[in-house]
Amino acid sequence: MINIKTFVCNPVQENCFIVNDDTQEAVVIDCGAFFGNERKAVVQYLDDSGLILRHVLCTHAHFDHIFGLDTLYEEFGIRPRLHQADKFLYDSMNQQVNAFFGMDYDRLMPPLGELLTDGELITFGNHQLKVLHAPGHSPGSVLFYIESEKVLFAGDTLFRMSVGRTDLEGGSWQQLMNSLHQVIAPLPADVEVYTGHGPTTLINDEIHMNPYFD
Repeated sequence: MINIKTFVCNPVQENCFIVNDDTQEAVVIDCGAFFGNERKAVVQYLDDSGLILRHVLCTHAHFDHIFGLDTLYEEFGIRPRLHQADKFLYDSMNQQVNAFFGMDYDRLMPPLGELLTDGELITFGNHQLKVLHAPGHSPGSVLFYIESEKVLFAGDTLFRMSVGRTDLEGGSWQQLMNSLHQVIAPLPADVEVYTGHGPTTLINDEIHMNPYFD
C-alpha cells in the first residue's frame, strides 16, 4: 500500500506529490514549491515522517513543476530526473519565468540525473513506477503509473474533465490527443489519476465524460 501526500504550490496552484510505502522509501513528483514556506513544508514532511527519499521525478519541465528542485538537491543530494525531450525547457528556466511573470529567476537549477525513458521502471520500496511518454503538453511530458496500486500521476497531460494546454513552446495538440487515446485510454478504468493541477479523477470518468476523449 502507498501513501500520497499532496502539496499545492506556487502562484499557479501546482500539485506536488510525495509518495511512499511501508518501507518508508519515497519519491517526490513535480516539486513546484516556490515560496519559502512551501519549500520548508516539503522538506519538513519528509524529515518528520522519517522518509528515505530515493527519487525526484518530473512529469515535465515547465517552471511551475520544477521550482523546488534546488531545495531538494541541497537538502538530500538527489538529482531530478526528466525526459530528454524536455531538457531544453529545464535549461531555460529563467526565460520561462520571465515570460510568465516578467521577472528574473536567479536560483540555480540543480544538475539533472539520468534522463527518463519510455517504459522504464523506477523502484522505491516495494513498488515500481512505470514511465509512460505522453507528449503534447510538452515534448517530454511523461506519466508515472503504479500498476499495483492503480494510480497514475499525469502531470499536465490530463486534468479532471479537461486537458493541458498546447500553446507553449514544443506543445502539440495532435500529440496530446494521441497521448490521451493511445497511452491513457487503454489503462484500466478504475485507475485513479493525480493531476498536475486540481482534483484527482478516474480513467473511467474521463473516457465517458471528458469531451476530449470523444
